[in-house]
Amino acid sequence: MLVDWDAPITMDDGVELRADVFLPDDGAAHPVIMSHGPYAKGLAFQEGFAPMWRTLADEHPDAVAGSSNRYQNWETADPEKWVPDGYVVIRVDSRGAGRSPGYLDIFSPRETRDYYECIEWAGAQPWSNGRVGLLGISYYAVNQWQVAALRPPHLAAICPWEGGTDFYRELTHHGGILHTFLQQWYPARVASVQHGVGGSPRHRITGVPVTGPGVLSDEERAKNTADPVGAVHDHALLDAYYRERTADLSRITVPVLTAVNWAHPLHTRGGFEGYERVASDRKWLEAHGLQHWVEFYTDYGVGLQKRFFGHFLQGRDTGWDDQPPVLLNIRRADGGFAQRPEAEWPLARTRWTAFHLDLDRLALAPAAAPGERSAGFDALGEGLTFWTEPLTDELELTGPASASLRVASSTTDADLFLTLRVQDPGGREVTFVSAMDPHGAVGLGWLRASLRKLDPARSEPYRPWHTFDERQPLTPGEPVDLHVEIWPTSVVVPAGYRLGVSVQGRDFELPGEGPWPSASGVAMRGNGTFLHTDAEDRGSDVYAGRTTLISGGRHPSFLLLPVVPERDGG
Repeated sequence: MLVDWDAPITMDDGVELRADVFLPDDGAAHPVIMSHGPYAKGLAFQEGFAPMWRTLADEHPDAVAGSSNRYQNWETADPEKWVPDGYVVIRVDSRGAGRSPGYLDIFSPRETRDYYECIEWAGAQPWSNGRVGLLGISYYAVNQWQVAALRPPHLAAICPWEGGTDFYRELTHHGGILHTFLQQWYPARVASVQHGVGGSPRHRITGVPVTGPGVLSDEERAKNTADPVGAVHDHALLDAYYRERTADLSRITVPVLTAVNWAHPLHTRGGFEGYERVASDRKWLEAHGLQHWVEFYTDYGVGLQKRFFGHFLQGRDTGWDDQPPVLLNIRRADGGFAQRPEAEWPLARTRWTAFHLDLDRLALAPAAAPGERSAGFDALGEGLTFWTEPLTDELELTGPASASLRVASSTTDADLFLTLRVQDPGGREVTFVSAMDPHGAVGLGWLRASLRKLDPARSEPYRPWHTFDERQPLTPGEPVDLHVEIWPTSVVVPAGYRLGVSVQGRDFELPGEGPWPSASGVAMRGNGTFLHTDAEDRGSDVYAGRTTLISGGRHPSFLLLPVVPERDGG
């Protein structure tokens, strides 16, 4: 394998981005696997993300086998597993990050245009066969959707692995409620490797600073970066700031393999939306459920990626012609996964089933109560939890979901947090790996009542589509009807178990004393690090009032859940 460290790629405005190019030592032309982003291409996975590396190495030895792991980099392909198979692997430090100078502005139109130009540069090199594929996790997946919508001529296929598609609805807000991920992540993972930061780690092989060359003063670096954390506070509603950072999925026509995690509060929704809404007629969906980064590196994930890219970049018979359009690893509440091919998403045989809120018994019932009832809770308290009776038969829920709730507040607004839960016959909580959190919930939904406005043309009963462009304050004490989106999920609940939902005015927390695992200084109790505790967004007393649920009679409140029967014949 040959390596060209810090290869310059000149943008249309003269800025030179820096790329590491790993290529076969055979003088032939090969397809390209590319990633482009702000995490510093020279920062070793083992150093920059040590806890995640330990999990990968200790729990999934196949992920690190067959490689010296000298070139491992967070959320990108390992060259040692791709170059021997006849690929050129390219990692680019995006503008203003790592070894690339310039103004750092994440997910901006300028950054997306840079990615376009990097693709076109790679496609025209003598060692390239003209076909460029994009591969990577999270940031390196989100920006695949963005750049593919620009249609660079040399782009041949994309594999966004756990990548959101909507900068407002997923990456910064949930149901119009600001979540705190950006303010935790950006300083620690992006600003820390901005180009020109002093004292940065050195590349394990070349010895150069991963944020060099050179060191910039604090004042110089401040001039060279946008302030995304401040920007989301300045833009509380969905406006042009978010639209220009959100991919137009209808313009994507290249082959797409979108790999989705059932339980990632940044990316799950967008991965499924990407599959449904891209214009390409050559698209595939895969869903899995371990830690956010795991399956990408395992033999299972790499094998899937290589069959996809081998088909579209190398023109080989990899068996991809037999790949089902949808491949789901169905979660089981009694442990493990069951892999199943499907023909579409959502599943055509889904029985959209209403589970009504019985406010007298705090139960999930098959039908609405004949008379109207109400039950209240303090918005910052424990909320209300509703359970089914122990199931008489196994129940599979796989797909998007929603809740229709009639709600009143003692104030002019209310935030609703919905958490789907499962209990075993002994009353113990059943949890699932969720991104970083080893004990996540079954499913989550959120909505700010004042942002309840729907786009009827884009809404489905099982997937309401909110515009988030207009506030409609509540009148204290007067009820309104809310339609809450619950992100796609999958679980098979055995007979004897119970299904439940908690309705609260704050983040759900698993019951018990802990101790709880933590990440980024945040104790993870069912939501990972994806909390909604921003003082500017939720600090007002308006979100600390009393919320009343109303159900029964002419105003039923219910969950609409995706019950999946067995196929005919079992």
